[in-house]
Amino acid sequence: MRPNGIRTHLLKLFYRLLYNEFAWTYNLVAWLVSFGQWKAWTRAIIPHIAARSDRILELASGPGHLLVSMSKQGLKPIGIDLSPAMCRLATRTLHTADVRVPIVRARAQALPFRNNSFGCSVATFPTEFILDPRTLREVDRVTYYTSEQQPTDNWRMGIVGWVRFGQHTIPSRFLNWLYHTTEQGEPSVAIGDDILRRAGFEYQVISSRVGHNDVMLILARQKKRDLPI
Repeated sequence: MRPNGIRTHLLKLFYRLLYNEFAWTYNLVAWLVSFGQWKAWTRAIIPHIAARSDRILELASGPGHLLVSMSKQGLKPIGIDLSPAMCRLATRTLHTADVRVPIVRARAQALPFRNNSFGCSVATFPTEFILDPRTLREVDRVTYYTSEQQPTDNWRMGIVGWVRFGQHTIPSRFLNWLYHTTEQGEPSVAIGDDILRRAGFEYQVISSRVGHNDVMLILARQKKRDLPI
């Protein structure tokens, strides 16, 4: 096996363990690899969500922290995750925060919701599932367009993609190295450009300043459904 193949294999094993058998370590790992900024990074998408709709589907909602934040902002989110361990962790997070949000165990490629159920979907630092054409078709199916929405704002999927580290400090250099090593850093080309466009999506990448860093957000929409339903 080639070095890159070995690294990819090990990364897949790491993420599988982190999202399942070692899900109980997720919050600690996220805190360590972001120096405590992980939750703030994910919250950067909320203003764009609130401007779109209050009915939000979070894909791969993990430990549920963004669900709590969205709910406290007056939004109506629902979380889905394939991992039973993550669903349990999210349930505990919501209980601790005294917030009621539905958590559904499901695949993003086969969402158990009716057509036009949500104003938009969101995913934070997702793995490769987000670019599966089946996921993109499902996102388009379960999200809706309202006649009041301007076409230029008619995006249906928000992604917290990656972070640009703004300071040349030792912690920032370490995080930059770590994220590139784990293939979570800034992509050399726009994320999944060919896949998104083949699925009929167009998108824009914007930045949101969080502390000394820029959180890069991807807002995507389906070009084929720009007319009111």
